This record gives sequence, C-alpha cells and structure tokens, in this order.
Amino acid sequence: MGRTEKKAEQRARILQVEETRQRVRRVSQILKKPLGARNPEEVMLLTECADLVKELQQRSKKQQNLKRRQEEVCDEPNELRKKVCELAEVVRNAKHLVIYTGAGISTAAAIPDYRGPNGVWTLLQKGKTVCASDLSAAEPTLTHMCIARLHGHKLVQHVVSQNCDGLHIRSGIPRSAISELHGNMYIEVCTQCTPNKEYIRLFDVTERTALHRHNTGRTCHKCGGKLRDTIVHFGERGTLACPLNWEAAAEAAKNADVILCLGSSLKVLKKYPCLWCMNRPHSRRPKLYIVNLQWTPKDDLAALKIHAKCDDVMRLLLGELGLEIPEYDRLNDPIFSLAVPLRPDEETTHSRKLLVSPLRQEEAQQGSKGTLESSSPEPTVLSGGWFGRGYAKGTKRKKLV
Repeated sequence: MGRTEKKAEQRARILQVEETRQRVRRVSQILKKPLGARNPEEVMLLTECADLVKELQQRSKKQQNLKRRQEEVCDEPNELRKKVCELAEVVRNAKHLVIYTGAGISTAAAIPDYRGPNGVWTLLQKGKTVCASDLSAAEPTLTHMCIARLHGHKLVQHVVSQNCDGLHIRSGIPRSAISELHGNMYIEVCTQCTPNKEYIRLFDVTERTALHRHNTGRTCHKCGGKLRDTIVHFGERGTLACPLNWEAAAEAAKNADVILCLGSSLKVLKKYPCLWCMNRPHSRRPKLYIVNLQWTPKDDLAALKIHAKCDDVMRLLLGELGLEIPEYDRLNDPIFSLAVPLRPDEETTHSRKLLVSPLRQEEAQQGSKGTLESSSPEPTVLSGGWFGRGYAKGTKRKKLV
C-alpha cells in the first residue's frame, strides 16, 4: 500500500470514529426525551441502533445504581431506636462479639472518610483537591470510647480495624485486643530484629513513606537496621505481626458468633475470606450487624442494617445496656506511656506535629523545646504519608466504536 492509500485509509478511519461519536451523542440525546416526545425519524434511528441503545441504557443503569449506592440514608428516630434495642439484646447474649471498624467511626474526629459524599477518594475521583488539617490533632470519638467500654465489660472480645489513625489504641483498648489490618500512623518497626522491634511515636511516622516505599528515615536503637512504617497501601500485602495482628483477627472471626461492622463500606474487608468464615455452612456463620449510612456489599447477608451515624448508634446502645459512656481523658492516653522517645540525633528526622501530654502542654506552649512547637492549624494540601494514598481511578469504560 502506497503513502497516498495509507493517508486515505487513515482519513476514512478518523471519519468513521467521528461519525460513531456523533451517532452516540445523537442517540443519547434521544433517549433522554420522553417516549411521546420522539418523532418518527428519531424512533427509526433508535431501531437501527438497537445494540447501541442497549449499551447506553446499561451504562445509564449502572451509573444510577452507583449514585444510589453512594447516597447516605438515615433511619427515622423511632426506627433507629427500635433497631438499637434489637442490637442491644444481641450484644447482651453474644458469646463472642467481634467489631469491625472503618473510617466512618473517625469522621467525628474531623478525619474524612474515603467513599462518603465528601470522602477522600470521592473528591479525588471528581478531580478535586483534598485538604486536611494535621491528623495528629484528632482524638478518640464517642464511638472509640464506647467500644473500649464494651471491651472493658467483656461484651466485645476483639476489634478489627481498617483505620490507620491509631485512635483505638488511644481510647484504651489493649494492644492484644485489636488488629489494625492496614497499620498505625504512630508505629514504626525494625524487621531485622527477631521478633520485630516496635517503636510507638508521638507523631505521624509516614511523612517520608508511600506505596512500596516504607523506610521512615530512622534506625533501630538495638541493631541499627532501617525502620519502616506499618501502613498497607492498595496493591500491597500486609505481613507484619504487629500492629496488623492478622493471626488474632482470623482467630477472632473463627470464634465469633456475632460480627458488628461500624462505619465501614466493607468493600475492602469483603476481600478477606478469613474474616467472614465463608467456608462454613450458612447456619454456622456468625450473625452480621452493620451500621453505615451508605450501601455495603454485605447488606443482603446482614441480620440487621442500621442507617445512622456511628456515634448516634453507640450512644443509644450503651444507654440500652445501662453503661456509662466514658470521656476521653488526654492525661490517661496510653500512647504517652507506650511511646519511645527519639534520640537527640533523630529530632530533625520529621516535621509532623507532636502529640503533647497535658503535663507538658505548658512547656510546649512556652516553646521551651523546638520539637514541641505547635504547627499552623490551617488546612494544607495532603502530601506524603498514609492519608489519601492508594487511590486509583477505575478502569476505563468501553468505547462505543
């Protein structure tokens, strides 16, 4: 084929693509019209393009379904109270209750969720910039404290969390009673030590880390090995014993007769079969209870779905159980006793805001130590670290050509 023929073929191909695009645009406009408003010419075009019409209708249905699933629904007050009463009875009678938590329990601490209307990934998918204040300023919410109280009264045996914000530990739940499947922003570990040596810090250790890049820039006090964060991003597999604690999570699911999911879309957790005991007969699987404002892929399997904010549900639940809701007391925050201080040569290895105990608050305000100076509370564009990382747009839709 000569050069002239190749150019002619290329032009014909371009014209064909443009013609197809115009046909798609025209058919889409017609489909938006009511049936009675379509003229005979438009009806004939739809008949001629039956396959295209079917494809566009399927796409429209998929988009509407996705939009419906992203909508937040709230139960009426009377309905909510009725459901919480049912949940309270289940909690009382449960032999082994396990709680799965997601980003929805931390929104009251001014930490955005991911898939909500104003979630991190929702905004990124719309091409918007995601901003947030220093996440270290967050404190355990009412839900965090309620879960700690339930565990203290032996009504909850284990907590499995997707969150990296470290608020469960700060609420007072023992380390052995929680599995942080995606890591903890306050913890870095040395994997060269056996067993792995863990360092809890008073700041977000993920400033220099990202997907497949986990070194924090500090070294182990014992062996000198490089320290790494504990965060598990999308596309990675968590292998650390702590704080991920997968072994305890799988054991808790194995023994569970009730699973309560709070504030999780379950789109990630559903991919972990060991957490759902799907290899058991249906009658022997744990009963599932879900608290979420949005649709989840486990709704059809749930014994009860409560559409409400987690704080509202937990407040009513502890009232039904006759338990007092504890208040977060920064003075008794376990992280201050668990934290390993930085060595003098490590003071400049981070620029994140430090958590300061009330006993040292006055000293920090006076600026007696440069590392304790408070940073600006103004929102800043997220960069580095775990928050907002791991987002990836979905696969491209099929072209109608």
